[in-house]
Amino acid sequence: MSRSVIAVYSGTFDPMTLGHEDVVRRAAQLFDKVVIAVAVAHHKKTMFNLEERLAMARDVAGALPGVTVEPFTGLLRDFVVSQGASAIVRGIRSVTDYDYETQMAGMNRYLAPDVDTVFLNTSAQYQHISSTLVREIATLGGDVSGLVSAPVLQALLDKRAAV
Repeated sequence: MSRSVIAVYSGTFDPMTLGHEDVVRRAAQLFDKVVIAVAVAHHKKTMFNLEERLAMARDVAGALPGVTVEPFTGLLRDFVVSQGASAIVRGIRSVTDYDYETQMAGMNRYLAPDVDTVFLNTSAQYQHISSTLVREIATLGGDVSGLVSAPVLQALLDKRAAV
C-alpha cells in the first residue's frame, strides 16, 4: 500500500508573487499533494482581505494537479496535522530568510516531531521579489507586471484605483 505524501506551503500571500508560484510549482513536483495554507493573519494589516488572498492562491492552484488552497488560523502545526501532512515547504531567497526559517523549522519540529520542513531555494529570477516590495511599488504607481501573474496584477491595479 503506497502512502500519499502531503506538504503544506503556508504564508500570508499578500499578494501571491511569481516567487510564491515558483515554489508551489516545484513543491507540486516533489509531493503527491500540496496545500497552500493562506494565513488569516490577525497580527498583520494586509492589503488584501482573506477572501481576495484565497482567490489569488486558487488561481495559481487551479493549473496544478494535486494543489489545493485552504485558509488557516492558529498554529501551523495544528493545520499541518489536520491535513495529514508530513512536510512543511518554505521558500528561501536569502541568508536572512534562511536564518529566520531555520528557527521556525526548529520550533515546528519541536511542536510536531513527525513533520519535516523542506526548504526550496527560490529560482534566481525571483530572488529579489517580496510581497512587501510588490505592495509598496504597486501602491506608489510602479510597474509590478514582471513580479506577479496577470490576475494578481489586475487585483493590485483594482486596489490602487479604489484608493
